[in-house]
Amino acid sequence: MKIGILGAGHIGQALARLLAEAGHDVGISNSRGPDTLRDLAGRLGHGVTAYSSEDAARFGELIIETVPFGHYNDLPTAQMNGKIVIDTANYYPERDGKIDLGGLSESAFMARHLGSARVVKAFNAIASADLESQGDASKALDQRRAILIASDDAEAKAVVSGLIEAIGFVAVDNGDLEQSKNQQPGTPIYGQDATAQQAREVLGL
Repeated sequence: MKIGILGAGHIGQALARLLAEAGHDVGISNSRGPDTLRDLAGRLGHGVTAYSSEDAARFGELIIETVPFGHYNDLPTAQMNGKIVIDTANYYPERDGKIDLGGLSESAFMARHLGSARVVKAFNAIASADLESQGDASKALDQRRAILIASDDAEAKAVVSGLIEAIGFVAVDNGDLEQSKNQQPGTPIYGQDATAQQAREVLGL
């Protein structure tokens, strides 16, 4: 699968490497342009390519959005139309400024902003160091660390679940985008190293 990553911070870098190692064709971008990412792309290896944000979104059959939430207006929305978009963001008012979510979860707000994109919340409740080190595809699914996902689109959830399994974790369905509030910072499951069963118990699923 062609995967475009918007944002080259710790989570973006970790996912680029892991997904490229799993055999996917990965492009990575940041706000400063591809020339600033060529060395990073070379270090990540496995054919990871540096793009502009617009070109990464155009390239990807699936897009991973890892930019700070406060910059959501900078996303290349036209190139994301109709595509599965994994939203890894968390809203931190002290970093992002005051944003009126209109009572929505961060991901439901993002989905409304992106229009026809098929948004799936994932990878927001795990530290990048754990993402880098804790995946193990040799383990049975019930022994792997859980990655929580939430979406209003069942087919998109299934696609993202497959990617999660490919990099050595297991997906736990946390419901729709409004339910993604239950995996945000400050919730009991946030940052927890839990199996799927343990995660479901914490979430009351």
